[in-house]
Amino acid sequence: MGGTASTTGGVGGAGGAGGLFSSGGTGGDGGAGITGAGGAGGTGGAGGLFSAGGSGGSGGSGSTASGGFGGAGGAGGLFGSGGTGGDGGRGSAAGGGGGAGGAAGLFGASGGAGGDGGSGVTLGGAGGAGGTGGLFGSGGSGGTGAFGSGGGKGGAGGNGGMLFGTGGAGGAGSTGNSVGGTGGAGGNAGMLFGDGGAGGVGGFGVIGGAGGTGGKAGLIGSGGNGGAGGQGVPDIGIGFGGTGGNGGNAALFGVGGNAGNPGIAFGNGGAGTAGSGGPLQPVFDALNGPSQALTGRPLIGNGANGAPGTGQNGTPGGWLLGNGGAGGSGAVGGDGQNGGAGGSAGLFGSGGAGGAGGESTGSLPGAAGAGGAGGAAGLLFGTGGAGGTGGTGGGGSLLAAGVGGAGGAGGLFGDGGAGGNGGFSRGANAGGAAGAGGAAGVFGNHGGAGGAGGFGTVGGAGGVGGAAGLLGAVAGNGGIGGPGSTVGGDGGAGGAGGLFSAGGTGGDGGFGVTKAGAGGVGGAGGLFSDGGSGGTGGLGVVGGNGGAGGSGGLFGSGGAGGVGGRGNTAGAGGAGGAAGLFGTSGGAGGTGGGGGITGGAGGVGGGGGLFGSGGIGGTGGFGPDGGQGGAGGNAGMFAGAGGAGGVGGAGSAAGGLGGVGGNAGMFSGDGGDGGAGGFGAVAGGNGGNGGKAGQIGDGGNGGAGGQNSPDGVGKGGNGGTGGNAVLIENGGNGGNGGTGSSSGTAGTGGTGGTLLGENGKNGLP
Repeated sequence: MGGTASTTGGVGGAGGAGGLFSSGGTGGDGGAGITGAGGAGGTGGAGGLFSAGGSGGSGGSGSTASGGFGGAGGAGGLFGSGGTGGDGGRGSAAGGGGGAGGAAGLFGASGGAGGDGGSGVTLGGAGGAGGTGGLFGSGGSGGTGAFGSGGGKGGAGGNGGMLFGTGGAGGAGSTGNSVGGTGGAGGNAGMLFGDGGAGGVGGFGVIGGAGGTGGKAGLIGSGGNGGAGGQGVPDIGIGFGGTGGNGGNAALFGVGGNAGNPGIAFGNGGAGTAGSGGPLQPVFDALNGPSQALTGRPLIGNGANGAPGTGQNGTPGGWLLGNGGAGGSGAVGGDGQNGGAGGSAGLFGSGGAGGAGGESTGSLPGAAGAGGAGGAAGLLFGTGGAGGTGGTGGGGSLLAAGVGGAGGAGGLFGDGGAGGNGGFSRGANAGGAAGAGGAAGVFGNHGGAGGAGGFGTVGGAGGVGGAAGLLGAVAGNGGIGGPGSTVGGDGGAGGAGGLFSAGGTGGDGGFGVTKAGAGGVGGAGGLFSDGGSGGTGGLGVVGGNGGAGGSGGLFGSGGAGGVGGRGNTAGAGGAGGAAGLFGTSGGAGGTGGGGGITGGAGGVGGGGGLFGSGGIGGTGGFGPDGGQGGAGGNAGMFAGAGGAGGVGGAGSAAGGLGGVGGNAGMFSGDGGDGGAGGFGAVAGGNGGNGGKAGQIGDGGNGGAGGQNSPDGVGKGGNGGTGGNAVLIENGGNGGNGGTGSSSGTAGTGGTGGTLLGENGKNGLP
């Protein structure tokens, strides 16, 4: 993680390269900038030969300037998928842009999804672009734009593989107080076979954002549907809806994408232009007549969009090939109407996007409409439709804004659709909760990302990421929590992993003036896979806690806890996820956030299952009083080493205490070392005690006391006590006392084994 700085926050470190079957490491989060911009997140590490690239780190917050950009996802190995881009940091000026998704390996399943933008006062951050798909993979979906006076743009979907592959869907544009963000363009399909990605929906605003353009199809395949234009403000006499996006063109055998519906308002936007069909369109028309007459559905063709302002469902696409129609937006009224569901596809094609919920214009109850659910993808190939954006809560309403629609499920080899964003609140009510991402198919590459929570007095919760396919590549990440004028929304939980794919990363907590939202919990790993990392806590007077790491599958390791959010009272780092019964190790605890008064405590390391090691405790955050380091996780029940305690955070007054080391397994294993105490200008923090050994094994060493400034008035921290051995092996050494104007007391060594072993040595003063 990059350091907090009085000017510009530090850049997060790059994640390490993965092994043969292990994914690349997650990039470090950017540091917060107190008077300057937040630091950029680190790039995710490259995947090993058969593994995915690591996720990019989140950008740091900018207290008086722009937020940092999210780090790019790491490139996949030869047979691996690209990593997900990191989310942008929150800015007091502009929000940071989301990081680009990593490119898939040559034979990888899919490019990584782009990260979501960070919220900003003047301009919301743009979503990151999705990664490209190698030779045969799907393009990654674009990230969602973030809230601001001007809404952030949705990220462009990544292009499919060079030969085969579906283009990634464009990200949704965000709500803006003035102008809604533009939806991202859908990615183009592979040259020979594949559908173009759907364009993202435009964001709500006084002037609604334009919908994104659908991507071009391959020689065989359908063009992507254009995204719907964003809704304008209908009840103040000056609002204008956004223009719908153009549909993508077909090539030889396929149909052009539907035009995006216009946004509705006092002045409605225009519809987009439908994509052109291939040269075989007259043949398709002749075949579709009898099929339409007999079944009410074409053989090869797209379903019809629901009309704007009606809440009509989109109709299904052709039995053989074609996209489902988009759901119509809900009508505006005292109670806003729900948006229509997107139509499902047949065998080949993408589901239609759900329609936006209608705004509530009535007083008191005035419920806003929910966004429509995205349509299911084709039974064999195709991406589920994105859920619709929740309706806006009117100025007189006391109820929360509308919830976003759920993303559609992917086909057998298809990806899930992104969840819809929660609705925006124009009054003293809560923002809408976001929709969950759609689950990928059995062999699908990517679960859909959860939507972003809506703005309100209390920000809406981010959506849960979609589950990976049983034999798929990547689970969807949780959506970012909505910003709140009082309390920020919590990030959504990451999606569950597949048999060999890790759980998704939890979404970041939303900004809150008084209290920020907590990061989302990482998704649980599949049978042979690791849990996902927890999301980063949001920025606020009271920072949000980092999300807990997801638990590993039966043979998987736990995910790392998320970083605590910055605040006067900083958020604690999230606890590391527990390893599965036969997993290698528990997840590391997250780093505590930097604090204006107190640094956040580091997260506790995860437990080690039956035979695994405990996770390392997280480092305490910086502050006038540094945060305490997290305790190391206990090892597996029968064997394994305890995790090391986290280092105490540095303090301009008192340093944070070092975390205690975790205990070893019952029969064998070393205790974890205690964490070192943090530096303190007035007093150094005490070192953590070492963990207890198993029946055979060494006790953990005590942590060194933190240093004190030589011209300070206090002293160095005391060294931690060494952990005890049990039957055979030695006790841990005591930690050295910290140096300073006066030195801290040295720690005492632990006792040796009762059958064989020596006592640990005392530390040095």
